[in-house]
Amino acid sequence: MTPIDLNADLGEGFGRWRLTDDEQLLSVVTSANVACGFHAGDAATMRRVCEMAAERGVRVGAQVSYRDLAGFGRRAMDVPPAELAAEIAYQIGALEVFARAAGTRVSYVKPHGALYNRVVHDEEQADAVVEGVRLTDATLPVLGLPGSRLLEYARKAGLPAVGEAFADRAYTEEGTLVPRGQDGAVVTDPEAVVERSVRLARDGAVTSRSGTRVEVRARSLCLHGDTPGAVELARLVRERLQKSGVRVEAFV
Repeated sequence: MTPIDLNADLGEGFGRWRLTDDEQLLSVVTSANVACGFHAGDAATMRRVCEMAAERGVRVGAQVSYRDLAGFGRRAMDVPPAELAAEIAYQIGALEVFARAAGTRVSYVKPHGALYNRVVHDEEQADAVVEGVRLTDATLPVLGLPGSRLLEYARKAGLPAVGEAFADRAYTEEGTLVPRGQDGAVVTDPEAVVERSVRLARDGAVTSRSGTRVEVRARSLCLHGDTPGAVELARLVRERLQKSGVRVEAFV
């Protein structure tokens, strides 16, 4: 059986404000998507999360975003491709400084929020993200939605393309995520999240919001850290996966 990686969005604070329980989540996940200052995070936070991740052997990933602190990176923005590529490289480079200082490195890149959803279909923006990754390291894996333009362009550029699934997000029949503004977009029942996690890992499938089976071939499973009870839910997911015979390990 193919092993599964568990990733979570971490470092999503700013100054005195903290959204995620980074320390506890780092005891569960195998990969950490660290906010790089554009939707959340700051220099001190990035340094702290990188140090904790390195101590625990958790892989550090750069979670890149549109420049949107006020909107937490979830607002649609139109950024010229050349500017977006430069900003992607800028974010990765900033995190790499702290990762290396902690004795590790940035191991992959994952877009956040509105950018993540945009590059599912938008070829120009997807190409700009890939170009930004290549500006910093032409070997970095890119984590994204299976079937997305982002992963397609990453493969074309010679970058490792890694599919990701979400146990706590509703899917459309096309295999995309239901927008957060719509009813039922987020799955809140813990047992449902756990069951979906096991099914995604073992069968590579999930039930869409309309009740149809959707193939989701993913090597990594995202556990959102900004939801109530996130740490305990993450522990339950990992425990159930292992009891179901699924090997939990980083994809890189």
